[in-house]
Amino acid sequence: MYDAIVVGARCAGSPTAMLLARAGYRVLMLDRAGFPSDTLSTHLIHQPGIAALARWGLLETVHASGCPPLDHVVYEVADIRLEGCARGVEGQHAGYAPRRHVLDAILVDAAVAAGVEFREQASVTGLLRDETGRVIGVEGKHDGRPFTERTHLVIGADGMRSTVAKLAAAPYIVQDPRLTCAYYAYWDDVPAVLELYEKPGSWVAAVPTNDGATLVLAYFPQSRFDEVRTDMQRAYLEQIRTTAPALYERLQGRRRTERLRGTGEQQNYFRQATGPGWALVGDAGHHKDSITARGISDAFFQAETLVQRVGDRLGGDAHQLDQTLRDYAEDRDKVLTPGYESTLTVAQLAVPHEQRLSLLRAVQTDRELTAIYFDMVAGIETISALYTPKLLALL
Repeated sequence: MYDAIVVGARCAGSPTAMLLARAGYRVLMLDRAGFPSDTLSTHLIHQPGIAALARWGLLETVHASGCPPLDHVVYEVADIRLEGCARGVEGQHAGYAPRRHVLDAILVDAAVAAGVEFREQASVTGLLRDETGRVIGVEGKHDGRPFTERTHLVIGADGMRSTVAKLAAAPYIVQDPRLTCAYYAYWDDVPAVLELYEKPGSWVAAVPTNDGATLVLAYFPQSRFDEVRTDMQRAYLEQIRTTAPALYERLQGRRRTERLRGTGEQQNYFRQATGPGWALVGDAGHHKDSITARGISDAFFQAETLVQRVGDRLGGDAHQLDQTLRDYAEDRDKVLTPGYESTLTVAQLAVPHEQRLSLLRAVQTDRELTAIYFDMVAGIETISALYTPKLLALL
């Protein structure tokens, strides 16, 4: 009997499993993929997520992978250019954007090193329940053979199309329409810092990553999805050219190292996070448009919060465990709701209103205010932190 079974081994599942194992629990982790492997992702980790990697002793491994620190940010909209870096959190001033086949393998290895039993290419097909309806295990297939395993807690970390959420009948408690579609590619030898460009109906970003590559993303309104995907190469390059012309010039003569990838499935929701014997972390329980790149940092937060809430309750009184799970759900919703709401605002790709532009013009005149603004971008601060006496005087 396992103390916990974690379904999904990427940036939500592996940290959850690792932290549970480090707390002394017997953990089984399952994933239908093999590792290392890639997955659709912007793969930018803001400073709160970097601070988590540092706490877990994994940041040096990420840095040693050849992934550069992102300690300089450029943001352009209208006639405004903000340039600088965030103040950071827990001494971490830089973000990182490791390729997912690099990051996920690091996280899996850390989980296994902590004592987690890992079965890759294993799929879950059902949840086991007792006579009260409480989840007490999983059934599935591994290497073509069926298996059944029992546990005190099943944790779904299996993404936006979570099998665990579906089998647990976890309802959506918040659900909003899709707002953008996104396409991206990797370019070789393109000089760049972390760069963000905005104009009405468009958002473009450049993100340096492993092996000297730069990830260049282009966002479009969801209403253009059918149009864009019919000729996505042309639409992608045109979006960059019209939104970030200087970046577009840097791409000329450079080699695109991999195929263009994209999605119109940018769902926005919160699912119920827990129930008797089960919990959801990462995209399984909460997903928002990737335009603000909060997903990985949010997954790390959920992993730590769930494990902290569970404490020593696994294997003890089931009612007490259920209460700690409800506490985790409340923590998740309280902390992640502001970022969800601000992400939906950005993902509207709307014409910037004059009040916001006036604020940004004031911010760009001061290094400290710019740093606070980039703290907001990273999810460290909310907009209230920006309204310092200095900003009010400038306004």
